[in-house]
Amino acid sequence: MIIQVEDPQKFKAKALQWASAFDVCCYLDSNNFTDPYTKFDALIAAGVKADITAGTGTAFNELEEFRVRHPGWMTGFFSYDLKNEIENVTSGNRDQLQFPDLYFFVPQFLIVIRGSRVEIHADEPQVVFDAIEQQGHRASNGMHAVNIRSRLSKNAYLAAIEKIKDHINRGDIYVTNFCQEFFAENAAIDPLEVYLKLNEISPNPFSAFFKLKDKYVLCATPERFLARRGNKLISQPIKGTAGRGDTLAEDEQNIQALRSHTKELQENVMIVDLVRNDLTRSAKPGTVKTEELYGIYSFRQVHQMISTVVCELEEGINSVQAIKNTFPMGSMTGAPKISAMQLMETYEQSRRGVYSGAIGYFAPDGDFDFNVVIRTLLYNAENKYLSFHAGSAITYHADAAREYEECLLKAQAIREALGQ
Repeated sequence: MIIQVEDPQKFKAKALQWASAFDVCCYLDSNNFTDPYTKFDALIAAGVKADITAGTGTAFNELEEFRVRHPGWMTGFFSYDLKNEIENVTSGNRDQLQFPDLYFFVPQFLIVIRGSRVEIHADEPQVVFDAIEQQGHRASNGMHAVNIRSRLSKNAYLAAIEKIKDHINRGDIYVTNFCQEFFAENAAIDPLEVYLKLNEISPNPFSAFFKLKDKYVLCATPERFLARRGNKLISQPIKGTAGRGDTLAEDEQNIQALRSHTKELQENVMIVDLVRNDLTRSAKPGTVKTEELYGIYSFRQVHQMISTVVCELEEGINSVQAIKNTFPMGSMTGAPKISAMQLMETYEQSRRGVYSGAIGYFAPDGDFDFNVVIRTLLYNAENKYLSFHAGSAITYHADAAREYEECLLKAQAIREALGQ
């Protein structure tokens, strides 16, 4: 059923509120950003017809088989720790969130919003529309004080950076993404309320609210991991960050500084090379190309340097295989990929889990789109454990104090959403 609505923003808010009452739901919001590959303004999936939960080992093969049985709409997430299935690496750090490594579900109800046009896929679409329209004002549960701590002190972080740079000097790696966890125990939050605040503070093009029973992903990411449009694969790694200025002149100054910053340019081009290499595993020979290098894009909180790498999909390679061939995304690993992943397991203090993974959808026409899970709050409501990571790229030219400040900048929106 297709319906025209007068106020799409209001309808989106009501639809998310309606969906969040289900045990499982996924809400994807482009926040009115558009690019050549955007297919909708928002997608809402709720209720479970069929689902798959898989652990590292055979997860991609299991998903491949599940996809064959369920070729329609499907949403879900890949955890970063699936890297252990693809390469000879391990994850031995603590994990207090306890999310599955992979989870996907075929929804009972699916809503696609494009402008004022709303598509409802359900057995009784009018009943769904009426239920959404009848959503009343949601009472706030109030914000309880959350005591956020870091796994690493500033001094420990700075010392780790210097050790990582020693590895770069020795030639063990060229660039890596070093992440630190911020966490809170005994945290009582209203996940939907926090997500709405986060999305208001930092509206980004790959925003997501994912509920899996008592586990929540509240995501405000600006980054696309991998999309498929017909036989074309698109990856858009982000490497290079600058803060927003207080005035237009200062803002423009920050953009120009980012555009000419040697370290930021180096890290971006190194990851572009890595992504190009990853895409060759799925590409028709000679079709991998960089559509845009060093593009500067401005978001509410930061300016980002984004490049776009594309290829034509080789015949005989399905969507799940194409994702596996590029996972985890190079912007969150470093190069060489395996060495960088191994080293970060040594220097990081907690398991990344869904952070550095991907959330997105598979569509009936064969297309898919997955984000990079960054600028994201993860929450286990059962054990009241709350966690968010922030990371930055470390190269030979990295300044440890500046990298620490970049992590704080990236975590700022989440802290604000938590009332910090």
